[in-house]
Amino acid sequence: MDTIKIGIIGAGRIASILADTMVKMPEVELVGIASRSLEKAQEFAERFYIKKAYGTYEEMVKDPEIELVYIATPHSEHCNHAKLCLENGKHVLCEKSFAANVAQAKEMITMAEDKKLLITEAMWVRYMPMAKTIKEVLNSGVIGEPMTLTANLCYLVSDKPRLIKPELAGGALLDVGVYTINFASLIFGDEVTDIKSSVIKTETGVDAQNSITLCYPDGKMAILNSSLQVLSDRQGIIYGTKGYMVIENINNFESIKVYDKDRKVIETHERPEQISGYEYQITASAEAIKNGWTECPQMPHKTTLDIMKIMDELRNQWGLRYPFE
Repeated sequence: MDTIKIGIIGAGRIASILADTMVKMPEVELVGIASRSLEKAQEFAERFYIKKAYGTYEEMVKDPEIELVYIATPHSEHCNHAKLCLENGKHVLCEKSFAANVAQAKEMITMAEDKKLLITEAMWVRYMPMAKTIKEVLNSGVIGEPMTLTANLCYLVSDKPRLIKPELAGGALLDVGVYTINFASLIFGDEVTDIKSSVIKTETGVDAQNSITLCYPDGKMAILNSSLQVLSDRQGIIYGTKGYMVIENINNFESIKVYDKDRKVIETHERPEQISGYEYQITASAEAIKNGWTECPQMPHKTTLDIMKIMDELRNQWGLRYPFE
């Protein structure tokens, strides 16, 4: 199988983890890294033995050798950078949140489909083997009908400028809250009948922490919390009519424990060995490109758009608009 040639836009922390992952994957070749600073790009390239460093994003997307671009820039820039890639014939794997709002997301997806290019959201947990295991355990009926779930994802990251600046589409929701909503989507689907929420804002006006309740058909409910200011256990818990299951770390599924009606553990599933967890979305993107698909089945465009709609509605409830909107 031919190796797929990849470039990364943005040379921050996520890009570093991705680069370290990709150099350990024989089926892909990390060809280039682009930063707004050539010096930063060159330092990054040297660290991960990448042969090409670019001081502008425009320079990289015009390189005919690169087939797929990973966008690892702030949320506010995703739409413009995705369009830049697509205009130059590059497939796109875009860091979550996919865009700042649903209008941008639709624009990105429409352009990709018109050009018959792949664009997919790098919601990495969707591509992991454990996502399939969670569904299999649920479908086995061992906890009965799942009716309620809770999920939380909170980190001590309020000191990071990117996360508190409105002009960069900062806030807990787009950075970590999106994982809680994705977890609910994975379990209950995307037909949401009601959305209620509460928010505490930072001095800059973005959400510091939030609490979200989503209702679904047949009386199902998800209660979700995310924050930039505290540390949480990152658990997702699914409550059923015969038992419940606890998933450790909804941001990189580590284990599943299944409990019966007596609250006794009856099943345990551990995460398979992985490089970092990022490899699965890379592999899925490569497969989609080889098959001529414009989306990955693990993270369909409809799901990305449905989740963006929920986040738009939440921000509307909070009176939170980004300066560029």
